[in-house]
Amino acid sequence: MGDYPWGFRIQFSKPILVTEVDTNGAAEEAGLLVGDIVMTVNGTDVTSVPHSEAADLARQGPDTLTLVIGSDISRCPNTPRPACRGYLHKRTQSGFLKGWRKRWFVLKHDGCLYYYKNKKDEGKCRALESMKLEGAEVGPDTSLGKPFVFKCCPVSGNRVYYYCATSNQEMKRWLEAMERAVHPITQNHVWVDVSRHNASLPPLAIKNPECLGLLHQMDKNKDVWVQHYCILKDGCLYFYTGIRSTHALGGIYLHGYIVSEQPFGSRRSTIELKPPSEEFKTFYLSAENAAENKRWILALRASINKWLPLHQAIQDFMNRPPEETRM
Repeated sequence: MGDYPWGFRIQFSKPILVTEVDTNGAAEEAGLLVGDIVMTVNGTDVTSVPHSEAADLARQGPDTLTLVIGSDISRCPNTPRPACRGYLHKRTQSGFLKGWRKRWFVLKHDGCLYYYKNKKDEGKCRALESMKLEGAEVGPDTSLGKPFVFKCCPVSGNRVYYYCATSNQEMKRWLEAMERAVHPITQNHVWVDVSRHNASLPPLAIKNPECLGLLHQMDKNKDVWVQHYCILKDGCLYFYTGIRSTHALGGIYLHGYIVSEQPFGSRRSTIELKPPSEEFKTFYLSAENAAENKRWILALRASINKWLPLHQAIQDFMNRPPEETRM
């Protein structure tokens, strides 16, 4: 309902970028995040269409908007935005003031329900209380004679918690989010899953590699160059003992790395892989000659640049003219 029924904003850019997601809107509830890239709108590829055409596709479609989203890999997959947030009235039977108190609740993807005195306290103050929902019993309640009341019975302790929403729709939204926390589904990031699967394969079983061949890696602990057979695929460089290996020895997740040609020791031309943060390791690789190094450098840069880093997306957004659309 309303002028902006889905609750998000997209920026005029290629690719089309999500620049704002309303709190408690349909987009946030569906998991849309700032920095996400819109790939399709209602089944139509919008990666190369004008911004206005993508907006028209959304407006002219059905009440349910269906998007395919490209997620930024450089974001930590384990720290998404909260699953549900908003004000609820909480029933209390302790202290001098018995009855219902308005509090700001935050249900996070860790399956815990936190509450604060006010919305402004979130992120600034410690939560007044937190509760793990996994295994709990949740559902609507009519025993108190008050509309839009639902309850939660956590596994630990014998206490029953009662909450009151402002509408049936709001109560339903909270119950659906809490049910997901009660019965969590363990799911890794898709790219991480695919990379781990690739690492379990022989090198020649990885489909459509972006570059392959022999590389020497500098082992700084021993000050020697160690030869590996290497496969580059989707921003990940896999290392094998040889072309007939059954699985990878390991790999480097290259998202955010800067690739350059640098001298190292007695070698005039090596490949430097510099991480986005000092907490990660800098790698030095070397092919058989300078020409091979350049071939690898071009392939590594192209593979990394397929993934749009969030900081770069935000910078591009800040530098563009303020043409955007509320959805």
